Order: sequence, then structure tokens, then C-alpha cells
Amino acid sequence: MEETIAIMLAAGKGTRMKSNKSKLVHKIYGKELVKRAVEITKKAGIDEVIAVVGYLKEQVQDVLGDSVKYAVQEEMLGTGHAVMQATKYLKGKKGKVLVLNGDVPILRPETIERLINKSTENKECATLLTAIYDNPTGYGRILRDEGGNVKEIVEEKDASEEEKKIQEINAGVYCFDIQELLNALKELTPNNAQGEYYLTDIIKIMNDKGLRTGAITVKDNTEILGVNDRMQLETVTKILQKRINLEYMKNGVTIEDIENTYIYDDVQIGIDTVIHPNTTIKSDVVIGNDCEIGPNSYIREGTRLADNVKIGSFVEIKKSVIGRGTKVPHLSYMGDCEIGENTNIGCGTITCNYDGVNKHKTKIGDNCFVGSNVNFVAPVTIQNNVTIAAGSTITEDVNKNSLAIARQRQINKENYRK
Repeated sequence: MEETIAIMLAAGKGTRMKSNKSKLVHKIYGKELVKRAVEITKKAGIDEVIAVVGYLKEQVQDVLGDSVKYAVQEEMLGTGHAVMQATKYLKGKKGKVLVLNGDVPILRPETIERLINKSTENKECATLLTAIYDNPTGYGRILRDEGGNVKEIVEEKDASEEEKKIQEINAGVYCFDIQELLNALKELTPNNAQGEYYLTDIIKIMNDKGLRTGAITVKDNTEILGVNDRMQLETVTKILQKRINLEYMKNGVTIEDIENTYIYDDVQIGIDTVIHPNTTIKSDVVIGNDCEIGPNSYIREGTRLADNVKIGSFVEIKKSVIGRGTKVPHLSYMGDCEIGENTNIGCGTITCNYDGVNKHKTKIGDNCFVGSNVNFVAPVTIQNNVTIAAGSTITEDVNKNSLAIARQRQINKENYRK
């Protein structure tokens, strides 16, 4: 039975990140680089992923847990050497093995699928992902024969002046025949300027044996960007931000300012919803149709907004369910609460959901009116059709159709200042 396996290279030091952490556990939109890379691979239909870990490997393992298998590269002797550490998982298997980098976090699953499909359909023993760069400095160059077939990859430090002019570069993503990769790895040597085992040398070894190799060119060069320092981290984050926002816009969501709207992964937003600038929407949020969010609002994990909900400026919502037609216009915090339909939450209202040890729920019914500057000290339940007077601190449940007033008596001292 043939299968497809992936090897994720995640052993590098990443010294340019200037960090006490592995660069692979730095985050984009709350998710570690290496976790993103693994999830992308699995979305492409590859269930078995082997992570090759090394430097600060415990940090990488803490992030990935049991979602992958592990191989350890004790010495940093190149990409070919890293793949050698994972061969124990390949022995006796037939099919394809994909090799990717854990610091390339925004490769599209569709690109991986296209690479595997070409390799399988053309019966290629090695299929590369390549890109065309106007300035290819720093990348391995793709050398093709007169027929256009890939014959070799030459690393920048080993390239001649003529070879450095080549604009087609190696993107660092490979699909190999498992058995032929195992055979070629036995012939790999560190005869190069770096004294390392280059995985790229596998292509020449296979070509010298007369085996078929090929390539596909990535359609969007931003997909193959890696992260080696914090500037690149910011660059990749902005690319992902724009990609996510444009996808929502294509599907019927209005985003007024894609440069200043931050929508994390795993968010659902209904059609005709408007997102105003400087709004952040974190993962595990569901927003209905015809909602209005922001500006300057913060929708956190576990939030569910029904249709026609309005979340205004400087509002934070966390782990809350808010019913159809309800409004939280501005300057409020609604955490760990359930709010019914057609309820209005006044300016400056908060749920006091944390007692220092545990989180507690606030429940507010349908058709309620909450005045400004109200504190709900949870756990507390407000039934339907209730009015809460402005400035109240609510510590007890309120029955339906009631008016709740919880203020100290005002005392005016006449002639206090003369």
C-alpha cells in the first residue's frame, strides 16, 4: 500500500531572532510558526508528519504534542542530515514523502497538493517547488537541461557567477519517492563550501541514475517566505492578515480597512457584516449576518454573535453568547455572559466575572435595557424585559418586567465650599 508522509524540518537555531525561545515557537496571530506549518500539511491530506527537532527541542515538542512523530538532529549538519534522522520512519514503506520547513508558515495546502499530484501523475522520483525571483540572491538556483528538466540545484555559496544570474530558485519544498530517497541518502556527502549534507544534492544523484525529476513553480511567491528574524515575522504576519481579510471580503463581509483589521484563524463571519477599523477578532469566534463590529473593538475566543448584533467602539467581548438584534454600543466589557435578543447594553457596562479564583456567568434576557455604567457581579441572572438603572451595581438576580436600582443615596452638603 502506498502512502504519503511528511518530514517537517524543525531543528534550526534561528539565532537572528535574538530570542531565548526557539524561532519555531514564535507566533503569528496566536499560533506558533511550526504549528501553522504542520496544520497546513495536514490540511493537504497528509496525516503522518515527522518533525525533526534539535535546538530547544522541548519547546517545539510542547507546542506540537502528540500530533506528530519525532526524530532528533543532535548536530546541525545540513538539511540532508536532518532528513537522515527521520529515515527510521520510512523504511519498508512505499509512496511519497514530502519535506518542508517548520519556519515557512503560510504555504497554501493547495500548493502542497499540486506538488504531490504532479509527482504522482508523472511518476517523478523528486518533484521540487520553485519560484521566480527578480533578485534571487541567497537562494539555491535551479539548473535545467536543454529539454527544460531539472538536473541540479546549486546553493548560492557554491554557484558560479553565471549560475548566480539564474532567477529560478529552490523554494525548499520537495516531494520524493520514499525508496529512491532512501537510496540517494546513502550516497549523500558533505563535499561543499559549508561541509554539510545538502538535501538539494539528492536531485543530481537521482538524475545521474537516470531517474525522473521535475518541478512546479509556486503561483504566489509570498507563500514560500520563511521567518528568520522579527522583521520577517512582521512581514509574513502582514501578508497573512491581508490574505485572510480579502477572503472574507470575497465572501460577503465588508472590511473598511484591511490594513488595520486583525482576524485570526478559525473565525466565521456572516454576509453583510461590517467590520470597522482597528478591530481584532480572535480564533473560535462566530459572527452572524448583518452585524456591525467596531471600530476599536476586541472580540475574543468563544464568542458567538447572532444576526443583527452591534458591537460598538472600544468594546471587549469574551466567551459570550449574544442574541439577535442586541446592541453593545461602546466602552463595555462583556465576559462569560449570555445575552438574549433585542437587548441594549449601556455605555461603560461590565460583567465582573472573576472572583480571583473562578470565572462566573452573567445571564441577561430578551428585551432588556441596561443603563450606562452598570456592573454585573456574577453569578447573576437578569430575566426578560428588565430595566437596569444607570450607575447600578447588580449583585442579585432580577425578575422579569422589573426595574433594578442599586445605588447609594445621594447626599448634598450645602455651602460645603465657601
